[in-house]
Amino acid sequence: MVVHLNAIGPVSLVIIGVVAILIFGPKKLPELGKAMGSTLREFKNATKGLGEDDDDVKKNNATVIEHKDNENNQAK
Repeated sequence: MVVHLNAIGPVSLVIIGVVAILIFGPKKLPELGKAMGSTLREFKNATKGLGEDDDDVKKNNATVIEHKDNENNQAK
């Protein structure tokens, strides 16, 4: 069974909201939302840092390869 993101409509969101209120209560929901938002923000920042690290490694590898090529050309 494949569920597409478009399958979640307004009615489904209302049902999810009602169930969340029944489970956690109206006083706890803002705290849960804030915790979820900060968790997503930290995850986004961490994954952004990984991408930047990969770019730095690629740049360093390219510099090393160019340097080795230059050394080989000078030796000939």
